[in-house]
Amino acid sequence: MVTRRSVLGGALAATGAGLLTGGALMPLLSARTAQAAGAGSDGSGGAAAVAVPAPFTVRMPTLPVLSPISTLGGQDLYYVTIKEVAREILPGVQTKVLTYDGHFPGPVLRARSGRKVVVRHRNTLGMPIAVHLHGGSVSPENDGSPMDTVAPGTSRTYTYPNQQPHAPLWFHDHAHHMESEHVYRGLSGSYLLTDDVESALPLPSGQYEVPIALRDARFDAAGQLVYVMDDVFGRTTILANGRPTPYFPVAARKYRFRLLNSSNMRFFQLRLSDGGPLVQIGTDGGLLERPFTTDTVGLSPAERADVVIDFSRYPVGTKIVLENTLGPGTPDQVGQVLRFDVVRTAADPSRVPDVLRTLPPLPAATVERNIVLSMDEDGRQEPRGLMDGQVWDPDRIDQTVTHGTSEIWTVTNANKIVPHNFHMHLVQFRVLERGGAPVGPAEAGLKDTVRLFPGETVKLHATFASYRGTYVYHCHLLDHSAMGMMANFRVR
Repeated sequence: MVTRRSVLGGALAATGAGLLTGGALMPLLSARTAQAAGAGSDGSGGAAAVAVPAPFTVRMPTLPVLSPISTLGGQDLYYVTIKEVAREILPGVQTKVLTYDGHFPGPVLRARSGRKVVVRHRNTLGMPIAVHLHGGSVSPENDGSPMDTVAPGTSRTYTYPNQQPHAPLWFHDHAHHMESEHVYRGLSGSYLLTDDVESALPLPSGQYEVPIALRDARFDAAGQLVYVMDDVFGRTTILANGRPTPYFPVAARKYRFRLLNSSNMRFFQLRLSDGGPLVQIGTDGGLLERPFTTDTVGLSPAERADVVIDFSRYPVGTKIVLENTLGPGTPDQVGQVLRFDVVRTAADPSRVPDVLRTLPPLPAATVERNIVLSMDEDGRQEPRGLMDGQVWDPDRIDQTVTHGTSEIWTVTNANKIVPHNFHMHLVQFRVLERGGAPVGPAEAGLKDTVRLFPGETVKLHATFASYRGTYVYHCHLLDHSAMGMMANFRVR
């Protein structure tokens, strides 16, 4: 299981392929990279990797949608079993994975604002778990905090009141020191919360609204997932909805893609191979106020993006690749994510309105705080992940917030070569500035996770008007939070 081992090599790699050849960095990376490069399925062997299929030879599946066992009493009730199963990721190979109800990647749970969801999770694994609804506004006992775990062989019921606007939330394991491996091995799923504002819009829907979970992976000679904590150099198989570099048939019309970066460490920079336009309509906290047209979409681990692609501009028979322009890994390894194959025509009554929603004005902030993320960069065997210079202590309250107030948090990545990002439980925030300048349209909506490349600073506005209690904020490069880059805030 996860221990406080080095993640420095993986962190460095996440900033992009250019770092792989940076001479000044190589002394820091050499020992840990060599260990990762020779790791077998248990992190100790040297077995050669199983052959990954050629790109675009397997079809990308759509994610299964969970069905409630009851809808009585104004709430939706789900029973979910957390279990290890074998599933086909590589063609013809059964790979052991950790799952919610046997689904890899995790399923979609669809919810509606104002309607309660109750989920009973039964843990059949041999280790504790904690289920965190990422981006959800929930009470402390339902947050799935790192030390509030579900023991092997027991069950836990989580209640989600959904008293928040629409948003593409997701759920994943958060058991401290184990979350990194658990999520890597499969414990994540999508939680798509909608409301009247969103559902009234004429956006693509039904079969033309497609959630896509992106991540990277590495396989041993038997086709099993290799887990080494700092092994982003070896995780060069890109999975879209659990299949390696797949193809996806589409009609010549508009599609809405709900993108989630469920990787532990990898950053994505996505574009269409012909440089064609992408219309971004949403981010972590739901729809933007206005759509904007771009040619690239960036996602750090845990970030989401809602994108519309209009395939009507392509004739039937066209094949368009969704590319990734960030390393680590060579373009032939990680540069192709999936291919859209335009196979038919279809009627298209959908459209993207000029105005998607109206966000309320920001309340005046009464407190300003400075938060610093850092990690040892001196090449030591056991580097520490730090929040404001301290390793996480579950019993220490690092920030005390007055209920009902708004605050401005200035968050800085103090490292020179290690990237991070920042996720706060309980609240969706607004990103006011990046590097002292107003943010671009991709960060102009509600967010719960924000990237921080080396030396970057972001200024966030958050309102703490829902629940009282203790929550965490942390780097969502999960190896970093597992290494201590996490802190507690208490709303009282």
